[in-house]
Amino acid sequence: MKLDLRIPLGLMFTIVGLILSIFGAIYEQSAGLDINLIWGLVIQASGATMFLLGRRADRKPKDPPLTDDRVWRAGHGH
Repeated sequence: MKLDLRIPLGLMFTIVGLILSIFGAIYEQSAGLDINLIWGLVIQASGATMFLLGRRADRKPKDPPLTDDRVWRAGHGH
């Protein structure tokens, strides 16, 4: 089984984004913006997207290997 790097990296970014979001929600704003909360949510969303894309690719059925007949048909357009 191949390991898709999107799965562990997506989990890591999701967890780091969650921690940064919590940190941003607890502490005060800087220059009127809650930078930690905003970037925590961005990192969390990108990590979740990465994780879900990795899981989706892992569940895709693999194409069967080409047999001699399928190779011949693919090459001749039949």
